[in-house]
Amino acid sequence: MYVNPCAKINLGLYVTERRSDGYHNLKTAFYPIPLCDTLQVDEARTNTWSLQTAGIAVSGKPEDNLVVRVYLSLKEEFNLPPVDIYLDKHIPSGAGMGGGSSDAAEMMKRLNAMFSLGLTNDDMERRLARFGADCPFFVRHRPVLATGIGDVFSPLAVSLKGWTLVLVKPSTFVSTKEAYAGVTPAQPANDLAQALSEPVETWRNTVFNDFEKSVFRAHPEIAAIKATLYDMGAAFSLMSGSGSTVFALFPHRVEEFRNIFPDCFTWQSLLRE
Repeated sequence: MYVNPCAKINLGLYVTERRSDGYHNLKTAFYPIPLCDTLQVDEARTNTWSLQTAGIAVSGKPEDNLVVRVYLSLKEEFNLPPVDIYLDKHIPSGAGMGGGSSDAAEMMKRLNAMFSLGLTNDDMERRLARFGADCPFFVRHRPVLATGIGDVFSPLAVSLKGWTLVLVKPSTFVSTKEAYAGVTPAQPANDLAQALSEPVETWRNTVFNDFEKSVFRAHPEIAAIKATLYDMGAAFSLMSGSGSTVFALFPHRVEEFRNIFPDCFTWQSLLRE
C-alpha cells in the first residue's frame, strides 16, 4: 500500500525575535497543497531494511533520510521488523515546502497503521517534533498559524478553494543559515491571522515574508520570478519559507506558463479545499 505525503506553502512569514538558545521565534501560516510524493512501505523479504528512491534525486546517505530515521526510531521503540521503503520524490528539496518533513510524518502514520502501534495523532506529533519543527504539522495536514520556532500550532480559518496555485522554483539554493543571516527580527505591522481572513486580493499589501528582502537582494532571479507572476495577473505571490520556491494565486488556470520559466521546476493545480 502506498501513501502520498503532500507539501505546504507559507502564507506570510515573520521572524519576530531571536531567542536565547540561538533559534528564532516566528509567526507564519502553513497551508497544505496537493503536490505530493509517493511513499510505499512493505515488510522486508530479507532481514534488513532498504530504501529505494525515484523521481527527483535524493542526496545523502539512506540512513540520513527522514523516512529511514523515523523507521529506525520506531523500530527501537516497538521492535519493528525490517521494511522495504520506496520513495518517489515529486516535491523539490530545499524549496520551502516541507517535502522531507511531510515524508517523515506519513512514514510514521504508515508504520502506525501497518503494525497497529496504537499511536494517536498527539502521540505521533510529539515523536515527530524531534525530526523537525514543522514535521508535526503534516500529521493532520490542515491550515494552522505556527508560532514559537514554527512548532506551536493553532487552527487557522483560511481556504484557498477555487484558486489556481502556481509554483516556480529556480535551481538557486538558499540555505536556512543564509536566509536568517539577512533578517532583523521585529514584530509584524499587521496581525497575520486577521490579514489572511480578508480577501486574497488584499494580501499583496498586508501579507509578507521577512526573508524576501535579503534573499531577493542576494538572488535577484528569485525576485524576478515573483515580479513576472504578478505581471501575468497573479492576485497574490510570495516566496515560501526561506525559499527558493515562489508561489502565486490566480483566479484562473495559467496557460503556457512553463514556457516562461523554462529552467525552473513548475507546477500548478486548481485547489479544491
